[in-house]
Amino acid sequence: MSPSGKPNSARSKARRRALDILFEAEQRDVSAMSAMTARREIADQIINLYTVDLVEGVTAMTENIDEFLATYSQGWTLERMPAVDRIILRIGTWELLYNDDVPDAVAVSEAVELAKMLSTDESPQFINGLLGRLQQIKPTLLA
Repeated sequence: MSPSGKPNSARSKARRRALDILFEAEQRDVSAMSAMTARREIADQIINLYTVDLVEGVTAMTENIDEFLATYSQGWTLERMPAVDRIILRIGTWELLYNDDVPDAVAVSEAVELAKMLSTDESPQFINGLLGRLQQIKPTLLA
């Protein structure tokens, strides 16, 4: 953590960049891969390899992830969630369920940190609760 209390590890920054790319793609109604390519070409940005892993992983598993989120988010449809929360949840769910390199607790806490920085006051609690529920039932989701 930096002195300001904000995460500053390479992976935390990669998550933030992946969120930016996925959010931009959704808002512009383009594929996440084309949004990432455009950032590389237009802005001459170097994209961290973990950012690429996140964007590719979330993109590949969006259908499954959205099904889990829709099933277990009590009282909230995906469409009703703020876009940033939906994308944070997709990243957190992908890390939780499909990336064995990230401990479950880290996947949840990093998603909550993103929500604290970028979303509403209620979002961190909502994201923590939903990802916590998915973490509890992870073995049945992946069966």
